[in-house]
Amino acid sequence: MNTTTKRRRNNSHQGNNVAKLRTFLGVKQESLAQDLKLTQQQVSQIEQQEKIDEETLIVIAEYLNIPVDLLKNFDEDAVIYNINHYNVHDNTFSDSSAAQIFNPIEKIVELYERLLESEKNKLNKE
Repeated sequence: MNTTTKRRRNNSHQGNNVAKLRTFLGVKQESLAQDLKLTQQQVSQIEQQEKIDEETLIVIAEYLNIPVDLLKNFDEDAVIYNINHYNVHDNTFSDSSAAQIFNPIEKIVELYERLLESEKNKLNKE
């Protein structure tokens, strides 16, 4: 039996995405609020919104140094699938090498870009 699973598009809760990615990066609501000249309560309200206005998304993305599309369409399940599917685990870190710094957001962005490319290829084949 051959089944194809189609991903939901544009059903992403942007506020949850902001909260998840902010947390992955180790940024607290208070820090984000202070740097964006907002209150912590305003950041909390933003993170509760299903859709966030484009200007706010751009400002947050720039602050977090991530693509705006990642805030709009972040899919944690797809990232986990890609981590498992492409085996991108890197357990080669050594305590003696200070030059190697693990940044999980780089992997998330890389996997998200792979996912986008894969989806584009699927759409082009249709």
